[in-house]
Amino acid sequence: MYPNTAQKLELNDWLRICQYWYNWQLGDRFNWWEQNRDYVLSPQGEFCYICCSLPPLELRDNPNFYSQKKLLPGLKEDLIRVKHSGELLDFKRVPSQTLQDVSSRVDLAFSRFLRGDSNSNKSGKPRFKSANSFSTLKVEGQAVTIERVEKDWLFLSVSKLEGWVKVRLHRPLPNGLCMKNVLMTKKADGWYCTIALEEPTIPTFNYEALTPTWDNSMGIDAVLYENDYLATSSGDKLPSLKSFRKSQSLLAKVSRRKALKKKGSAERRKLAKREAKVHQKIARARQNHAFCTAHEIVKSGNKFFFVEDLNLRGLSKRNKAKKDEYGKFIVNGQAAKSGLNKSWADAAFGQFFTTLDYIAAKAGAMVVKVNPAYTSQILSYRDEIVFTDCSIRNYIDTKELLNVDRDVNSSINIKRVGLGLFPTIKSRKVKVCITHTVTTSTSKEVLIVLKRMSEAHTVPQGQCG
Repeated sequence: MYPNTAQKLELNDWLRICQYWYNWQLGDRFNWWEQNRDYVLSPQGEFCYICCSLPPLELRDNPNFYSQKKLLPGLKEDLIRVKHSGELLDFKRVPSQTLQDVSSRVDLAFSRFLRGDSNSNKSGKPRFKSANSFSTLKVEGQAVTIERVEKDWLFLSVSKLEGWVKVRLHRPLPNGLCMKNVLMTKKADGWYCTIALEEPTIPTFNYEALTPTWDNSMGIDAVLYENDYLATSSGDKLPSLKSFRKSQSLLAKVSRRKALKKKGSAERRKLAKREAKVHQKIARARQNHAFCTAHEIVKSGNKFFFVEDLNLRGLSKRNKAKKDEYGKFIVNGQAAKSGLNKSWADAAFGQFFTTLDYIAAKAGAMVVKVNPAYTSQILSYRDEIVFTDCSIRNYIDTKELLNVDRDVNSSINIKRVGLGLFPTIKSRKVKVCITHTVTTSTSKEVLIVLKRMSEAHTVPQGQCG
């Protein structure tokens, strides 16, 4: 978006009002728990139970989306004074549906905190929004009018925003579009506009009609080793980007200079904006790498992509502190683990898998997460545990005259897990036992893939034996 100076000032005021409205609703919900509930120990002192701390006549209902939304007409009658700053806020300047969307965002954050999402995964306690963390305004489609469309430009008329807003088009608008809403986001280098359109003629894809087979599926292994990012069951390796590693020296330099400046000074604000642009550059490079890699994978034409169901939070978790017999802290390996945690965060596999799912869905394909247990240890065409240590990156098979790459072998095993062809493994106290195997059904196909790879993965006959 390219708003003029008056429009920028107005949009900044909208953000400030919506930020205040978000924090007020959040504080109202927190106050309800503190004023209407109290924790009291049981007579036995074994557990706690919740009781009312106020008389019954003073109790009020738990604030929800509808009760808080009904307060908006009263807030628009007069200016609202902020207690800590004394500034006056006029709620009538903001579109009503934008303020209602803020109420729905608060309700969604609380519902995920108390009940969890559709997968029963609970989120953390909602936080109050600062000026930097609240940056998006949602305007419904009926409050936005397309005034004029040129070659690469779009002119929008937004309710309660004076003048037309100039927007650069990144793709042409379809004919007969139905605009649902517009998201206006303030970033480090300016304003951006995201238009959500509804096209009823697009058919829904029926995934139940697809059946995974060896020919229409692909296994993908997350490598995170040197310059390798992914390994596929077709024998390919895709490079990593390491956007944060490349820019961390510049980011540290700007952050140190900003920390030395006085808080609230113009120089500190200037360096803070420069620091935000460096972070934005890192994030955009990472996102672009995720989209380019996902497109390259989907172009293979497969209909099923089996990926690892990684516990990314556990993989990047700090090591548990260790103490000696005198209570002093001892070495726990966290210094070495910190570099690995940074690499996991820089790789952003969670963002990549989400992007791959989005790109594959548009191509009529599916991304299926599978359990990666023991997939990196077992030889994919013989069901023998040969990769017993992470330092073993290759396995030389003198019988088949192959130099098997660990990551490609793991991606083939992930594919076998998705197809239900992986052996049954039971972990004993002494060693890992393979109780049931179906290797003979896939060994021929696996050997074809491994022998079809480049010479770097194949041992010449004269060097074996």
